[in-house]
Amino acid sequence: MLRLGIGRLLNTSFRAPLTCLRQTTVTSGTIPSATMWTRWNAVRSFANKVPANTPSKTTTTEELPSFITGFSTQGHGASSAHASATPSTQFKTYKPTTPGKRWLKRVPRDHLYKGKAVRSLTVAKRSSGGRNNTGRITIRHRGGGHKRRIRIIDWHRKEAGAHVVVRLEHDPGRTAWIALLKHQETGKLSYIVAPNGVKAGDTLYSYRSVAKDATQQEDDSITRTAAIDVGNCMPLKMLPVGTIIHNIGLKRNGPAVMARAAGNYAQLIQTGDTGYAQVRLSSGEVRLVPVDACATIGAVSNPDHQHEMLGKAGRSRWMGIRPTVRGMAMNAVDHPHGGGRGKSKGNKDPRSPWGVLAKGGKTRKRPNQFVVKPRPRR
Repeated sequence: MLRLGIGRLLNTSFRAPLTCLRQTTVTSGTIPSATMWTRWNAVRSFANKVPANTPSKTTTTEELPSFITGFSTQGHGASSAHASATPSTQFKTYKPTTPGKRWLKRVPRDHLYKGKAVRSLTVAKRSSGGRNNTGRITIRHRGGGHKRRIRIIDWHRKEAGAHVVVRLEHDPGRTAWIALLKHQETGKLSYIVAPNGVKAGDTLYSYRSVAKDATQQEDDSITRTAAIDVGNCMPLKMLPVGTIIHNIGLKRNGPAVMARAAGNYAQLIQTGDTGYAQVRLSSGEVRLVPVDACATIGAVSNPDHQHEMLGKAGRSRWMGIRPTVRGMAMNAVDHPHGGGRGKSKGNKDPRSPWGVLAKGGKTRKRPNQFVVKPRPRR
C-alpha cells in the first residue's frame, strides 16, 4: 500500500509540470525529450522498486556478526559466524506441539554414544529421598525420579601411559560428558570427565607413573617430560603458569575435587617445585593447592549446560527434584517468613526455615587458611 501510494502521488504531482517542461525544452532545444522521459521513468521506478543498475551487496561470513558459543579447551571464547537473526545451532529446540516443548531447549547430543554404558563400570543408585538412617528428611526437595546407574569415574588417573578415547557418553549423574578410555598396553577401560574439545580417537596421557615393588607399595614418581595437551593429567609443578585446568586435587595422592562440573575450569597463576601453587577458580577466588596435586589440562565439556531450559516442571521430577515452596507462602509455625495477611515476611532479613541468614550473613566459624583472595561478594 505504501509503495502504491507513493507511485500515485508522484504521478499526480509531477505529471503536469513535467509535461509543460517537456514542451518547453523541446521547443527551445535544450534537452531532448527522450532524455527527459528516461529520467522521469527512473523517478517513477524508484517509488516501486530498486533500480536494476544498483549493485547488490553480497554478504560473506566474515561480515556477519558472531556470538560466543562457549569456551574452547584453552579457555578462550570460541566464536562461530552466524547472523544474529538466524536461530542458533548450538541448542536443539522443538516445535511447540505441547506446552512443555514450547520453552524446551537442550544441548545437541548427536556426538554421544547411543548405546549403554560398560556394565562393570557402573553401580546402581539407591535413592534415599533425602532421608537419613532414622527416616527423617535431612535434605529437602529430593525424591522420585528415573532409576539410574552411576558411572564409576577415575578421579585419580594413576594408570600411567597413553589412553585412547573410545567414545563420549552421557552420564545421568553429572552435567558434563564422560569419555571412555582404553589403555594402549593393558587394554583396561575407565571413565573420566571429558575435557572440552576431546573426541573419539584422541590419545590422552597420564604423567603420574605408579611403580609397584615386591611389597605392592606405590611409589609416586613423576616423569620429567610431559606434553601440555588437552586431557593430559599431571602435577601442578609440571604445568606452565597460565594454563587452563580442571579436575584439580587437593592432596598429593588424592582424587580430583575442584572444577568438575560442566563448562568449569580454573587457571594456574603461580607454581613451583615445592610448596603450594596458586589457582584462580571460576568464582574469582584464589586459593593454595599443593604442587604435587594433579590436575587435567583444559576446561570441562558441555559448557552450554547452564543455558539449557527444562521446559516443564515434570522434567525436574524425572531428575528427582521435588517442588520448592516459598517461605512467605507458609504459616508462621513452618517458616520465619510465614504468616501475615499478605506478602510480608514480618520485617525480617531473608533466612532459612531454621533461622540462618540466607543473604550476606556470616556463617563460617573460622576463615579458610588456603584462600589467598576470597571471591568477590555482592
